[in-house]
Amino acid sequence: QVQLVESGGGLVQAGGSLRLSCAASGRTFSTYAMAWFRQAPGKEREFVATINWTGDMTNHADSVKGRFTISRDNAENTVYLQMNSLKPEDTAVYYCAAGAVYSRNRRAYDYWGQGTQVTVSS
Repeated sequence: QVQLVESGGGLVQAGGSLRLSCAASGRTFSTYAMAWFRQAPGKEREFVATINWTGDMTNHADSVKGRFTISRDNAENTVYLQMNSLKPEDTAVYYCAAGAVYSRNRRAYDYWGQGTQVTVSS
């Protein structure tokens, strides 16, 4: 069982930066692939980025590639999402997820956090 708690969301102007954190409980954190998804009002939850359990493989959605970076610290049981050059269309609730498989598919993830709001003003 893994419990996930996101933090770091907030209101930022377009062009600004935020760093999201996701703290995980449980001694098996380092065996899980981790991912970030986001959901804007009226839209489906969409993939943002994923990282494998060792941290040497990452994959980012085309919409955030070059602006967002996922990373993890297994010693701290934490995964991060560094978001730079933010745009109003990045506004959404961002969710952290853990799963056994390194995947872009949300159905591959068994554990989810409660989400953190990111709002980008123009």
